[in-house]
Amino acid sequence: MTTYSELYIPARTLNYGVYQLTLTVTMIDSPNLKSSSSVYVRITATGITANLVQLGTSMITRGNQQDLLLDPGTFSVDPDEDTFDATKWKYTYYCRIYELYNFPNIQGILLSIDDSTIDPYNPSCLSARSGNGTGLIFGNLTSSPNSSLTVLGGSLQLNQMYQFMVYMENRKNASIQATGYVLVTIEVTHPQLIAVGCVISTMCVPDLEFQLLNPTTQVALFTLCIGTCTNLQSIKWNIYQGSDNSTSSNSTQWTLFNQTSLYENIWFFGTNTSNFTAIDQLFLNNLQISLWRFEVVYTFLSAISTSALNFIINQPPANGSCLINPLSGTITTLFSITCPNWYDVDGIQDYSLYTWTTDISQRTMIAFSSEYNFQVRLLAGDNETSLLNLVVYVRDFVGSVTQVNISSVNVIADLVIMNDLIDKITNSSSTITNNPIVRLLSSGNQNVVGQMIISLSQEFNQMNSENLDKAISNGISAVDISVSSLGSQSLQQTSIPLNESALINYNIELNSLANVRDYLVPFITNLLITTSNSIILQSTSLAQLTQATNQLTRNTLMLVSNRCYELSAALYAMFEKISYEDAQSASNQLFQCASNILNGVNGPLQGRTDVLDLDYSRANAIPTDYDTDLESAWSNLNLFSDGNDFSTKTIDKNRNIYYQKQLANQINSQVTQMISLLTSSLNIHINIGQKYLMNTSQSFVSLETISIQSLKDRLVKQIENGQFNIPSDFILNTTSNSSISLRSRVDPLASFGNFQNTNLSRTISLSIIDQNGNEVSFEAAQNNPIQMIIPRDPNVLIPSMYLQNVTSINSTINNLLFNYHYINITSSLPISVHFEIHSLNKSLAYLFIYKFDQTPQLNSSINLIDGWTIFCPSNLTNDDLYRYFIDNQQTPTHQSLIFGIRELNSTEINNYCLNSSSINTSLPITDEPFNFTLNYELRIYTSGCYYLDENNNWKSDGLIVGPLTNLYETECLSTHLTTFAGGFIVLPAPINWSYVFANANFTKNKTVYLTVIFTSIFYIILMIYARFEDKKDFEKLGVTPLVDNNKSDQYYYQILVFTGQRTNAGTDSKVYFVLSGDDDQTQIRLFSDPHRKIFQRGGIDSFIIAVPKSLGLLNYIRIWHDNTGEGSSASWYLKYIIVRDLQTMDKSYFICQQWFAVEKDDGRIERILPIASEAEKQKFSYVLSKKAYHSVSDGHLWFSIFSRPPSNKFTRVQRCTCCFVLLFTSMLINIMYYDLSKEAKASSKTHSGASSIGPFYIAPQQIGIGIMVELLSLIPSLFIVQVFRRIRPRQQVSRLREALYKIKPSQQTSENAPVNKKKKSSIITFPWWCLFIAYGLSMIIIVISIFFIIVRGIEFGDVKTQQWLTSVLTGFFSSVILTQPIKIVCLAIFFICFCRNSNNDKETSEYINDDDEFNLGNDEDYLQSPEFHSLFSSPSLKSINRLNENEIAYARDQRLKQIEMLTIIREFLITLIFAILIFVITYSNREQHSFFQVNHLQAYFLNQRQTTVDYTKINTIDQYWYWLENSFVSNIRAQQWYNGDIPQYLNGFLNDKSNRLIGGPTMRQLRVKSELCSDQRIISICEDSYSFFNEETELFQPRWTTNATTDEFSSSVIKAFNYSTNDELDTYNYVDEYGTYRGGGYVYEFRGSLSDMKTNLSALHQLDWIDGKTRAVFIQLTLYNPSVQLLTAVTLLAEFLPTGGIYTTARFEPINLYTFTSILQLVCTILYIFFIIYFMVIEIRLVFKLGLEYFHQFWLLIQLGIIGCSLGSIGVYFWRFQEANRISELFEQTNGYIYINLQLAVYVNDILTFLLGYCCFFSMIKFVQLFRFNQRVSLFAETLKYCAKALISFSMMFAIVFMAFLSLFYLLFISKLSSCSSLISTAQMLFEMTLMKFDASQIMGADAFLGPFCFALFMFLVVFVCLSLKKLNQLEIQEERDCRMRSQYFDPIENLPDRMDQLLEALNRIYIDQKKELARLNKAGR
Repeated sequence: MTTYSELYIPARTLNYGVYQLTLTVTMIDSPNLKSSSSVYVRITATGITANLVQLGTSMITRGNQQDLLLDPGTFSVDPDEDTFDATKWKYTYYCRIYELYNFPNIQGILLSIDDSTIDPYNPSCLSARSGNGTGLIFGNLTSSPNSSLTVLGGSLQLNQMYQFMVYMENRKNASIQATGYVLVTIEVTHPQLIAVGCVISTMCVPDLEFQLLNPTTQVALFTLCIGTCTNLQSIKWNIYQGSDNSTSSNSTQWTLFNQTSLYENIWFFGTNTSNFTAIDQLFLNNLQISLWRFEVVYTFLSAISTSALNFIINQPPANGSCLINPLSGTITTLFSITCPNWYDVDGIQDYSLYTWTTDISQRTMIAFSSEYNFQVRLLAGDNETSLLNLVVYVRDFVGSVTQVNISSVNVIADLVIMNDLIDKITNSSSTITNNPIVRLLSSGNQNVVGQMIISLSQEFNQMNSENLDKAISNGISAVDISVSSLGSQSLQQTSIPLNESALINYNIELNSLANVRDYLVPFITNLLITTSNSIILQSTSLAQLTQATNQLTRNTLMLVSNRCYELSAALYAMFEKISYEDAQSASNQLFQCASNILNGVNGPLQGRTDVLDLDYSRANAIPTDYDTDLESAWSNLNLFSDGNDFSTKTIDKNRNIYYQKQLANQINSQVTQMISLLTSSLNIHINIGQKYLMNTSQSFVSLETISIQSLKDRLVKQIENGQFNIPSDFILNTTSNSSISLRSRVDPLASFGNFQNTNLSRTISLSIIDQNGNEVSFEAAQNNPIQMIIPRDPNVLIPSMYLQNVTSINSTINNLLFNYHYINITSSLPISVHFEIHSLNKSLAYLFIYKFDQTPQLNSSINLIDGWTIFCPSNLTNDDLYRYFIDNQQTPTHQSLIFGIRELNSTEINNYCLNSSSINTSLPITDEPFNFTLNYELRIYTSGCYYLDENNNWKSDGLIVGPLTNLYETECLSTHLTTFAGGFIVLPAPINWSYVFANANFTKNKTVYLTVIFTSIFYIILMIYARFEDKKDFEKLGVTPLVDNNKSDQYYYQILVFTGQRTNAGTDSKVYFVLSGDDDQTQIRLFSDPHRKIFQRGGIDSFIIAVPKSLGLLNYIRIWHDNTGEGSSASWYLKYIIVRDLQTMDKSYFICQQWFAVEKDDGRIERILPIASEAEKQKFSYVLSKKAYHSVSDGHLWFSIFSRPPSNKFTRVQRCTCCFVLLFTSMLINIMYYDLSKEAKASSKTHSGASSIGPFYIAPQQIGIGIMVELLSLIPSLFIVQVFRRIRPRQQVSRLREALYKIKPSQQTSENAPVNKKKKSSIITFPWWCLFIAYGLSMIIIVISIFFIIVRGIEFGDVKTQQWLTSVLTGFFSSVILTQPIKIVCLAIFFICFCRNSNNDKETSEYINDDDEFNLGNDEDYLQSPEFHSLFSSPSLKSINRLNENEIAYARDQRLKQIEMLTIIREFLITLIFAILIFVITYSNREQHSFFQVNHLQAYFLNQRQTTVDYTKINTIDQYWYWLENSFVSNIRAQQWYNGDIPQYLNGFLNDKSNRLIGGPTMRQLRVKSELCSDQRIISICEDSYSFFNEETELFQPRWTTNATTDEFSSSVIKAFNYSTNDELDTYNYVDEYGTYRGGGYVYEFRGSLSDMKTNLSALHQLDWIDGKTRAVFIQLTLYNPSVQLLTAVTLLAEFLPTGGIYTTARFEPINLYTFTSILQLVCTILYIFFIIYFMVIEIRLVFKLGLEYFHQFWLLIQLGIIGCSLGSIGVYFWRFQEANRISELFEQTNGYIYINLQLAVYVNDILTFLLGYCCFFSMIKFVQLFRFNQRVSLFAETLKYCAKALISFSMMFAIVFMAFLSLFYLLFISKLSSCSSLISTAQMLFEMTLMKFDASQIMGADAFLGPFCFALFMFLVVFVCLSLKKLNQLEIQEERDCRMRSQYFDPIENLPDRMDQLLEALNRIYIDQKKELARLNKAGR
C-alpha cells in the first residue's frame, strides 16, 4: 500500500499473474467522503535473448582443428531473472554455410544440425556426416538436454564462414520462443575466442542476426578475450557498413567504412583498445546506412582472431505530429499537448517535453508521459518577448528518439498568485492551501510538481538577481551578499555610501524568498523516483530551486542534499540500463545541485552571504524532541559561548553557526559521495579520448578517460583560467596499465573548513580514478611539482594603492637609510606576502630589504636582513609596477614583517641596473642617508595555498605559493592531488616605522606598559625608602670620645665594639670596661654616647679613650654591664672588640662571641677577654661570623638595599639605582634574545650536540645564548657599581680626625705624623663630581632599556609579552632569592677556607682607615654641634653599678621567672592563634550544605516513602529491575515542570532540577565464574561468593553467550556484556559490608534520551543481564550542584549473596574541590604553614636537647602529633589540589559530558578531613597543658598519672571478660539475631548492654532460656563487678600537685601585676622625656 498519488512498481517486484490495483481518494476534511477505482494488470514473461556464445557476439573466428562450443543454456539472458534457467527450455540447432547456402530444409521445414536428412540444394555444414550427428557433442543431457553443442575440431571446412542458429522453446508454454545466431569463420590457425558485447546491455536488443541500434545515442562496446590471451600485440577496430546481397539469399555484404581515420576521436573512440565507442553523430550523419558492423581484430604472436557485432538501425517513431493549445498563458495555465498518429514497430514508450528560451543548449525537460495526449504548465518565457520554445521527444521501447518541434508559446508569470503565495508563506497564513500553486504542488504528480517548482524557481531567481543588483547599487559590497557565478565578469563597483534602508529592504526580500523556497522544497523531495526521466525532471527542479544560494535555509539544504544523493544513487543503480545521453542530462543537473548546496551551506560561514532569519530562529527555538540528556547539543551553552561571554546574543549567534557547521560537514560528506556516484555512472559511457564536460554558471565538471602515458606533461584546463599542469615524473598508485579517468571540478566558493581566508577563492580539484571507480593516489617529485592556477571571485574588492609621502620625510635629520614599513603576518596557516610598488617616475630604481619580527639594518658595518631585491626600470611589468613576493615557506612561526625601501642614486642605478654583470650579485650599501626625490604607491596582500583533508579542514602541508600569483588568481605548487583553494587578504596600508610607537594602543599592549609603569613606581618607592635609611645610617656613624676622658690625658686609643646579630643581642644596660696592658691599665670606664644609641643589634660602635700614657702591649680587657636594661634589653651579645693605638696604629683583637646575660649561657654579665692570638683569629667560626653576614649584606646587591653595613660609603640610594640598571638591562637583553632562546630550546631536542637531563634539554646554542644574555646584562651594571664604589667623598677629613679635633681643637692635623701620613692606594678612585655622571649614565641606560622593551613588547603582542614577562619574573626571583644568596655564602666559605686574612676588616674600614675620605657632610652636622658640657669630665665616675653574686643570682631568678611568664603567655597566644587557624581552615573545608545535599539525595534516589520503589527494601532481582525502570531512570533526567513547561537549559540535570550529572551514570556489574559443586547429587554447577580469584572477566555476547547473535541491539547494550578493567574505567576497589570488590566489571552507561535508556534497560532485563552469577551491581553518579558549588559522588550498591537475597547500600559523599573560597582562608593557610615550620624548628631543637627523653614526655608527643598531622594534611592537601586540577582539566576537556570518577578524590578528601580533625583534637588537648597552673586541671592530670597502672590492669581484666562474652554471644546467637551476625556487630551490642541501651526483649525472643541467662550473667559480671572502682585519695594528689605548681607556675604569674606596673611607669617616663625634649626644641627655635 502507498499514499503517493503515483504508483511505481519496479521491475521484478510482482510474479507472473493477474493483479488488481485499487486507487482510493479520500477528502481530508471529510474522511467519510471517498471514492475508489480499480484496474487489472497481467504480468507476463519478458522475451529472452538467445546467445550461442558469450555476450551475443555476432561473428567469431575459430581454427579448423579447434572445437566450437555453442552454449545457449549458459550464455542466454532472461531479463526477468538474475541467472538463466536452462532447464526450462528446449534447444534445436541449425547450421548453414554463410553467403553460399541457406539453412538445410525439406519443403520449407528446417533440418537441425543433427538431422541425417540431406537437402540437395543446401548441403550440411559438417564435412563428413555419417550416422546421427558425427562430430557433434550435446551437453547437459539430464537436467537440460541439448542446452549446449560442441562441434569437434576438423568437422568444419577451412576458410569457410558458417552461420549457426539455435531455436529455443519454453517447455511449459510453446508460444514462448527465441532464436539466436552466430557467424563462425574457420581458419588454419588456432585463434583465441574474442567476445564482443554492449557496455549498456539494454542498448543491444537482438533482431534476428543483428542488434538493434538507436541512431540518437552512442554505441559503446567492449571485448573479452576467452582463453590464454598472452602475447597480444595489437587491437584494431574496423567499421563496416552493410547492404543486402542480392546474388545470395539471406546474407549481407559488408564494406569497410572509409572515413574511420578521418573521424577518429571525433566519431570514434578507442579504435586501438579493447573498448570502442561510436557516438550518435556517426549514425545521424549517415542516415542512409542501416546496417553496421563493428569488428575487432586481436593480433597475437602466432594468430589473428576476429570478432564482430552486427547492428541494424532501429528506425525511430514516425508518421506523427504534435500540437499545443493554447498558444499563450501564465505559469498556472493548463496547456494541452497532443501527439497523434505516431507509429513504431517496437511501440511508443513515452513523450518528453523540453523547453528553452534563446539558447537551445539550455533546454530543460519539464514533463514526460506515456500517453500521446497530456497536459502541462509551462515556464515563463523570455523577459522581453515571453516566447518559449518547445520540443517533444518521442521515444520507442528500444530507445530510439524522434524530436518534434512544436509552436512556440507566450508564457508570462502570474504575479498575483505568486505574490499571494509569498505573502501567505511569509505571514504563515492558514489559508495558504487555497492558493492555486499550493493546490497544484499538493497533487503529488511528478510532472505538475516539477513544472511548478521550475517555473517558480526561475521567477524567484530573477527576483533575487534584481534584488542583488539593487543592493549593490546602494553601496552594499557584492562579496558580502553573494557568490559570483562561474565565468562571470567583475561588477564595476564604485564607492557609494551605504544606504541603510536599502540594506533593510534587501534583507526583507532575501528572507521572504528564502522562506518560500523552504516551503516549496518538501513538495519535490517527497516525490517517487521512478525512471531516468523522473531523475532528470526532479534534479532539474532541485538545480533551479537552489540556484540562488543566498536564499537556502538549512532545512532546504538538508532536504535537497538528501534528495540529490538519493537521485544520484538511483541513477547509479540504473546506469547500466540507460543511454549515455540520459545519464549525461541527469548528471548535469545533479552536479549543479551539488555545487549549489555547497555554496549555500558555506556562504554564511565564509561571510559571503547573510544569515537567514529562518535559520536563526530555528536554531534558537526549543527543539520539538527536546530532551535533557547530555548529548543534547542545543542546550549545551559551553559549545556556544565566546570564552566567558554567555550573553543571549552571543549564544544565539554561535548556536546558529554551530548548526551551520554541522550541516556543512554533513553536506560536504554527502556531496563527496554524490560526486563519486555520478562519476561511476558516467565513466562506463566514456572511452579513451572522450570527454564529458558540464560548464554552467553554478559548476564546472569535466570527466575524461585517458591512458596513463598521456597523463605526463598534461595540461588540464578549467574555467576562469583554472588549470592543473601535470609534471612528467610522478608516482601513480595503481596496478592497471590501461586507462584512467580524470575528473576535474571547479566550485564557485571554497568550503569553510577551519580557515576563513579562503572565502574569496574558487575551489578546484583534480582526481584520478581507475577502472573500478576508486580514486588513485598521485605523488609528484618535490623538484617537479604540479602547477595549479586557482582563480578568485572576480568581485573581490581590490583597494587602490596607498600613496607613501616619503618626500616630506627628511631622512638626513632622522639619519634614516630606509623608509621602513611594518605589517602583521600572524596566521594560523602559512601565507605568502606580495608587494606591488608603483613609482611615479619610471626611471627610478629602489633597493628593497626585509626582516621578520625586527627592523632590518643594512650599512657598511651591519647586515641584518632576511632578504633583498633591487627594483630596476627593466623589471617594470606591463602595468608599470614593481612586484615582489615572499613565499609561504618563509613566513611560518613569524608574527610580523618589517621592510625598508630606499631610492637608488644615479651611480647605483648605473652600477646595478644598467650594468648587467652586477645585477643581483651584490648589495648597494651606503652609510649616507638619502632623500626620496618622488613619492611612490604601495599595495600589499597575502595569499596562500590550501587543500581540504578528509576531516574537511584546510591544510597547507607540501604546498608552495608560486610567483605567478596576482590579485585575481593564485599559483600553487603541490606534490599531490585533491581539492584546493587559495587564500587572499589585502592588507591595510602598512604602518610606517617612524609612527609605529606613536600609534601603539595601550589596550593592545597593556602588559608591557603596565610592567614598565609598575617597575618605575617600585623604583621610586624603593629610592625614597633607601634615602630614609641612608639618613638613619648616618646617625649610626661617627667616632665618639668617651665622656669620662681626662682633658690632660694625651694618649689615645680607638675602641671598636661589635655587637652580634642574634635575637635581642643589643642592650640598654650601661657597659663598663677596664683595658689592661703590660705597662698600665685604665680605670673603670663607661661606654656612652649622648647623641646616638649604642650597642644596637649588629651595630659597630667606635670610641676614643684618652689615657695619660701608653698602656704598653695590651693583655686583656675586662668588660661588664650593670643589667639595668628592661627585660631582654638587659642582655648583650658581644662578638669581638678591636683596640687601635692611634699613636702606633697597632690593632689588638679581643674575641668574645658570648652572651652577657643572667639568663643565657653561663649567666655571667662580666668577662675578661684576653688579646686574641693569630691562631684564634684564624678560627673558622670567628672568620665565618665576620665574613658571612658582610658578604650577604654588602655583596648581594638587592639584599644590601635593606641590610648594607652603615660604615660602607656605597649608599642604599646608589645600590637601588644599580639594581634597577641591572634589572632593566637584563629585561632588555632577555626580550631581545627571547625568540632565540625559544628556538634554541625547540631545536635542542634534535640538536646533534644536545643532551637531556629529565625534561631539560641543553644544546650549545642554548648555552651560548644564556652566556650572552648574562654577560650583556652584567657588564653595564658592574660598571655602574664600580663607578659608585670608587667615587671619593666631597670632604676629605675622616671622622677619627674630627673626633680628635674636638678633643683638642688647637691640634692641627699635621702635628700627628702617623695620622697625616698619606699611603698610596692601589685602588683607582674618581672625584666626587663623578657621582652626577654615574647617576646620569644610569638614567640613560634605564630610559633606553624601557624604550626598547616597549618596542619589543609591541612587536611581540600582549600574549607573547605575558609569556616573556612570566619567564623574566621567574628567573629574577629565583636568582635574587635563591641563586645569589647561595652563591655569595658559598664563595664566602670558600675564601674563608682557602684565602683567610685575619687583618682584612672591610666592615671597619670607615673607622680604622684614615685614608677613607668619605664625609657625611651636612647630614651629620648636628652630630658635631657644640654642647653645653665639656667633652672631658672627671676621670672618676660618680657611681659604678657592679653587681655581686647575690644580686646576679636574684636578677637571674627574676629574669627566669619573667621569661617563664612570657613563655607561658606566648605559648598560650601561639596555641590559641594556631587553634583558631586550624579551626578556620578545617571548617572552611567543610561545606555547610553537605548535610542538606545528602539528605535530599537520599530521599530522592532511595524513595523510602514509596513502598513499591523503596531502594532499601529491595530483596529480589525483579524488584531491583522494577526500581531501575520505574524510579531511577526517570529521576536522572530533568522532565517537564509541574505546569508542563519544557525544562529548558537543564540538559544533564536530574529531575530535581538542582543537580547536574557529570557525564552519564554507569551501572557496573561484577560476576563470578561457575564452578563444580562439592556435592553434585542435587546440582552440579554452583556459584560461590565473590572474590578476586573467581571473578568473571570474559567477553560475552548478549544473553551471556559466546556465540554471535543475529539480533540487533544498541551499542550500549552490547557493550554491557563486555568486561572493562578498572584502568579503563578509572575506578578503584570498593569495600562494603559483604565483600571487597574490584574496580572493573561489565558496564552499562545511561546515555541518550529517556526513551532510549528505558528501551535499553528493558532489553537488558529481557537478556537476563542480572542473573545468578551476579554478585554486585554498582550504580555510580557524579553530581554537581551549581547553586552551592558542591560535587557529590553517589554510589548505589546492590550485593547479591550466594545465599539469596539482595542487600542494598547507598553512599552520598559531597566534596568541594575549590581550593580557596575566600582571602581569609588563603591567609590562614599561609600562616598555618609558617606556624608548622615554627613548631618544627622548636621541636627539632628540643629533640637535639633532650634526646630520647623527648619521646617520654606526653605533651611533647601531643605537639609531635600536631606537627605530624599538619605535615600530613599539607601533603594530602597538595594531593587533593592535584586531584582537583586533574578533575578540572577533565571537566574542561569534556565539558562535563564524560563521567568523572570522584572515588579517589573522595578518599583523599576523607584523609584530609581525618588529619585536620586530629589536628583540631590535638590542638584542643594542648590547652590542657596551657592551663596546667590551674588546680583542677592539675588534679585531673595527677589523677590519671597516679591511676595509670591500675587502669591498665583493669583494662586487661575487662578485655578478657569482654572477649569471653563476645565469643559466647556470637556463637549462641549468630543465626538468631542480626546484631550477632558478625563479631563487630556483636561487640557493638555488648557495649550497648554495658551502657544500659539494649532492648532485652530481642535476646529473650532469640532463646527462651539462654537469652535471659546470658544477659543476666553479663550484667552481673561486667556491670556490677568489673565497673566498681576504688576511690582515690584526692587530697593527697592535690597537695602534692599544689606544691609543685606553686614553685613552677604561680610565682611567675604573681609577677605579672608587678610587670604591668613597670610597663606603665616606663610609658610615663617616655611621655615626660618627650615633653622635655619638645620644650627644649621650642626654646632653641626661639
